[in-house]
Amino acid sequence: MEISSEIKDRLEQLSKKYAAIGQDLASYLDGLIYANPITYWDYIEVDALLSLQKPKTDFPDEKIFIVYHQITELYFSLILHELEQVCHNGKIISETGQDLGWNDHLDLEFFVERLKRINMYFETLTKSFEVMRFGMEKDQFTKFRMSLLSSSGFQTAAYRQIEIACTDLKHLVVEDRRETLKDADIHEQLDNIYWRRGAIVEDTGEKALTLKDFEKKYLQGFHDFADEYQPINIWKKYKTLTARDKENETLISELRALDIHVNVNWPLVHFRTAVHYLSKGTGDEKGTGGTNWQKYLPPRFQRRIFYPQLWSEKEKNEWGKKWVEEVLADSIKTGSAFRK
Repeated sequence: MEISSEIKDRLEQLSKKYAAIGQDLASYLDGLIYANPITYWDYIEVDALLSLQKPKTDFPDEKIFIVYHQITELYFSLILHELEQVCHNGKIISETGQDLGWNDHLDLEFFVERLKRINMYFETLTKSFEVMRFGMEKDQFTKFRMSLLSSSGFQTAAYRQIEIACTDLKHLVVEDRRETLKDADIHEQLDNIYWRRGAIVEDTGEKALTLKDFEKKYLQGFHDFADEYQPINIWKKYKTLTARDKENETLISELRALDIHVNVNWPLVHFRTAVHYLSKGTGDEKGTGGTNWQKYLPPRFQRRIFYPQLWSEKEKNEWGKKWVEEVLADSIKTGSAFRK
């Protein structure tokens, strides 16, 4: 068989590539000869994936609960994958993988396209949350959830990393300390982050086991993650743009959409679902793991805003208000709203 000039050109390119990293092309070609054809089920690890659902009870709908949360974690991993690319865009890496430092240029088109992907993932998650709201029998959920204590979706580390990578930590500080700590060290700000009050036993002021376990496993990692991502978070990357690029309407629209997805829509769909399953009209029903979902989930109670500079004072003052009012109105119609 005659080797075409096209194949020869590719072999020369491969030879140069492997020579640059001190590798022998012939050995890699041998590897291609010996390798078996890849199949879909092996590449996607279908058997392993479908073995990861391990219900703790015999209620059939518990599998739905597990699968949807696993899907959520996979989407969060995709979001973090895109955030990593944006935050590290501008970092110069040599062909051999050597870190050569940073330049000041962030490609606007790249920035916008990655934000669009992130917003698409969040929109998919938000719309698909109806699976959680209507995809399980209420009686089954209220029973099998008791076997999950003290675990909770509150304990998703990926979501906390997404928040840290998106904005300056001062915007995530619990609201009544936000002004006081706006110029504090990022680690002090992280120690006062809003979600640390989300699993406090109100009667005693003690941390619920949900929070204790979560902090034991992840808190130091969050501090390390903040060291890496706070200097290069999404807002910091935005500030490196030229004055003209900062005014790009599509970019601003995508940043605002990200703010809404993370700080209004995502907590709101959880709030709506909690109302559906947990509310009995007494106002004191606890979420899985002991979280106080009535105060923790509604956006207007937390008023977290990643990019306050991109919103008017009226929009900030009414943050999340209309969304929560719509949910409450819908709940009242169905007779499931809790009393304040």
